[in-house]
Amino acid sequence: MNDNRRKFLQKISGAAGAITFAPFLNTACSKKIQSKISEYKDWSADDLASNEEFWYQVKQAYTVSTNMVNLNNGGVSPSPKVVQDAVERYNRLSNEAPSYYMWRVLDRNREGLRSKLAELAGVSSDEIAINRNASEALETVIFGLRLNRGDEVVLTKQDYPNVINAWKQRALREGIVLKFISFDFPIENKQEITQKFADAFTSNTKVVNITHMINWVGQILPVNEIAAEARQRNIEVIVDGAHTFAHLDFKISDLDCDYFGTSLHKWLCAPFGSGMLYVKKDKIKNLFPLFAGEEPEGEDIKKFESLGTRSFAIEQAVGQAIDFHHWIGSERKQKRLHYLKNYWMEKVMNLPKVKIHTSLKPEFGCAIGFFSVEGKTPAEVSNILFRDHQIHSVGINWENIHGIRVAPNVYSTAKDLDRLILGIKALVKE
Repeated sequence: MNDNRRKFLQKISGAAGAITFAPFLNTACSKKIQSKISEYKDWSADDLASNEEFWYQVKQAYTVSTNMVNLNNGGVSPSPKVVQDAVERYNRLSNEAPSYYMWRVLDRNREGLRSKLAELAGVSSDEIAINRNASEALETVIFGLRLNRGDEVVLTKQDYPNVINAWKQRALREGIVLKFISFDFPIENKQEITQKFADAFTSNTKVVNITHMINWVGQILPVNEIAAEARQRNIEVIVDGAHTFAHLDFKISDLDCDYFGTSLHKWLCAPFGSGMLYVKKDKIKNLFPLFAGEEPEGEDIKKFESLGTRSFAIEQAVGQAIDFHHWIGSERKQKRLHYLKNYWMEKVMNLPKVKIHTSLKPEFGCAIGFFSVEGKTPAEVSNILFRDHQIHSVGINWENIHGIRVAPNVYSTAKDLDRLILGIKALVKE
């Protein structure tokens, strides 16, 4: 490897990550991808988004099925092989002497991982807790906030079910008031969305729950604008970032929120069952942990990790996923994902009976696209796509959202989406 290539790889992977990433860098598959990265290092993210040769090499880092087209990455994404190998390696190490390697070695390595996550998130490491998924992170906040009977929480009917159910449980047990607003997506007007939230705020509103990207249809909500309205009224801001972290090119610090929860096994492609919680430093003390610890009113972010025995192998392998993400680059990744969504949507949006429910504009959508077919239920469409074309998607019926979610990832190719396009065209001819 020449000096220029080595410097480039160090720049996009990070000096600390290069050590853990080294085993993959030495594989034949990796060397091909390294060659492509070096070849296209001067290309802009916009130009590279449609370069199938480059992204085909990225696909080789995964072990995904070559026969079935997986377009349900919004549920959980596969990990690249380097991450899979890391889980196995850490798991084998743990099994040599579990109480020693788990608690005295890997558990201490959590601090290095915390720092890497914090750097990626653009916040301080003492504001990051490592959890198992977005639900655990967000429910830590929902059940930990100090609210009283009559206090109001503003949220939407299009939020994630686990989040809604957690709030409903607090309402049932403690008498807090839930104020639901509802949207008909897509909406390409930030002010319209922001105003609907603002109109729901009253003097009794204590919390606003904002889903950064609606998981069903991929609509991006203007978190900053909504948070600004909340700040004027001394309302705390919770952001559900399950579908934006390592998907959109942003930092949590950009959002001006108090709390942020995400799953790392979605767009970061980390091991299944990994997540992250952000709590603004001055909010930690007054937020109770979901699982009790010695100092529930302490100021240490680690109080939100009092889970007991968990998979340290899964936890530690998140580091390799972060390295892989940096290796591609956040901007490149977002541009590619947005390109893929628009690629298939633009080719089916004018077909008879097909309705598109996701914006093509980058400020309102990215990878996730949503469509419906007149005269067919979401389940029928999803079943036909799989039966006739081996396309795995998901049919959704939730509030006023009825259709098919399509969610490609960085290993998805234009040819994969050509199969989807053919499948949709066949559907409307039936």
